[in-house]
Amino acid sequence: MPKEKYDPPDPRRLYTIMSAEEAANGKKSHWAELEISGRVRNLSSSLWTLTHLTALHINNNNLSRIPPDIAKLPNLVYLNLSSNKLRSLPAELGNMVSLRELLLNNNCLRVLPYELGRLFRLQTLGLKGNPLSQDILNLYQEPDGTRKLLNYMLDNLAVHPEQLPQRPWITLKERDQVASSAVFTVMSYNVLCDKYATRQLYGYCPSWALNWEYRKKGIMEEITNCDADIISLQEVETEQYYTLFLETLKDRGYDGYFCPKSRAKLVSEQERKHVDGCAVFFKTEKFSLVQKHTVEFNQVAMANSEGSEVMLNRVMTKDNIGVAVLLEVKIELFSAGMKPTQDKQLLLVANAHMHWDPEFSDVKLIQTMMFLSELKSIAERASSSVASGSPASDPASIPIVLCADLNSLPDSGVVEYLSSGGVAENHKDFKELRYNECLTNFSCNGKSGKSDGSITHSFQLKSAYESNLMPFTNYTYDFKGVIDYIFFTKTHMSVLGLLGPLETQWLVDNNITGCPHPHIPSDHFSLLAQLELQPPLPPLNGLHLTVHSSAACDSQKLKD
Repeated sequence: MPKEKYDPPDPRRLYTIMSAEEAANGKKSHWAELEISGRVRNLSSSLWTLTHLTALHINNNNLSRIPPDIAKLPNLVYLNLSSNKLRSLPAELGNMVSLRELLLNNNCLRVLPYELGRLFRLQTLGLKGNPLSQDILNLYQEPDGTRKLLNYMLDNLAVHPEQLPQRPWITLKERDQVASSAVFTVMSYNVLCDKYATRQLYGYCPSWALNWEYRKKGIMEEITNCDADIISLQEVETEQYYTLFLETLKDRGYDGYFCPKSRAKLVSEQERKHVDGCAVFFKTEKFSLVQKHTVEFNQVAMANSEGSEVMLNRVMTKDNIGVAVLLEVKIELFSAGMKPTQDKQLLLVANAHMHWDPEFSDVKLIQTMMFLSELKSIAERASSSVASGSPASDPASIPIVLCADLNSLPDSGVVEYLSSGGVAENHKDFKELRYNECLTNFSCNGKSGKSDGSITHSFQLKSAYESNLMPFTNYTYDFKGVIDYIFFTKTHMSVLGLLGPLETQWLVDNNITGCPHPHIPSDHFSLLAQLELQPPLPPLNGLHLTVHSSAACDSQKLKD
């Protein structure tokens, strides 16, 4: 992890004793440090109830052991155990991942528990004056010895537990047995590309478990076990797309489309191999490819800047992209014996990875708006190429499945925009920056439309994972939350089932600091949804009726 600023406790500790009068008057004391001295041999169990402590000084005593209960003080940043008679340390010390300074000088330690390697935030480790083995001392005495020693211990620590529990399948409803429908599964998964999987970012993960050669096996296992009909992946490195993902999945009956981030055009051929992007795969026995598209957000930002400096300086400078494939659903996918009521059923599958930085909520929201605006254009062009008498000639008849790492929480403007069909022009996520002029370009009414103070879109989208079904999709030491999503057109589709979360209590009970982990190859968990697609109803007196009312922005009023 990057070194954060750490101020050790002031060695000149000052104490003030509260007077009896102050105590009688109800004066409260607030203290986060505790010193215990006086040649103490044993520690009282009541000490472990002081969970608010951030610094504990128990040096210069006669302690021969430290109980495992010390790990009940999770907020300790500083722990001084120097100048005691300690012969061993409890393995539970490794669970105290908040520690920045651990002083063990002048004790009787011959060995150290390998669990100390889990203290990835530790900046100072005092080991002088202990009869430790020469191998440990040699490593410790090297430049940056503390870090090297901790890395060595983490890399050689046995992995517990031995395996991961299975994530549950959650059935939400049964397939419609009456109407003609197609059922298929969709997976969305940020695989964490090799370039970002560093000890600086994921210091709690052993280096061998961060290595791509190790992680790629777990990633492919996750993908093949899910066996989804449509797979959307984010953070796929260009070279790995061709040599690993496409090669492996083609053998399993998939075809795919990939595009790297925009910077791929600006770097050398060698660097280009390691630029990540988004990929979509689909089973060719169930879908056939009609069109494929890439949306480069920096290009769309430049074309729609309308002279806005913030649009050029904040949005255009980010090289995130989205991809989309227009698929035709094969007749065989529909209910046995029931053919769809139209000749051709199209499905637009989109995949995107939005900008990561929490300080750029405006950029994430605008990237999402740009993506939906481009998807609307793709749907309109696709429908105009279909015979005008067919239901597919209406853009609203082309359902959409949108998978994305939105880097946005469920209460964000991004998710509000996707779920409710729009956001206010003065939404807090725009950070009061001057985007108004260019935002109307992305609204479903367009530049010429009447603005009601909000930016809207014409897709009627719903998130597959609703009601807090997943407590997190990204799980690291300093962030745990939902930022990955599968959205779908709710007028044409419904969710039959979902892959549920890994049990939170299991992660806590097994002291999983964060992911990646030897059993979890990415810092993200995959999403998997089973969707049911119901095409429009057959024509009635020349009018095409859809299953539900079509999107507000595109609805046509039928006149007598």
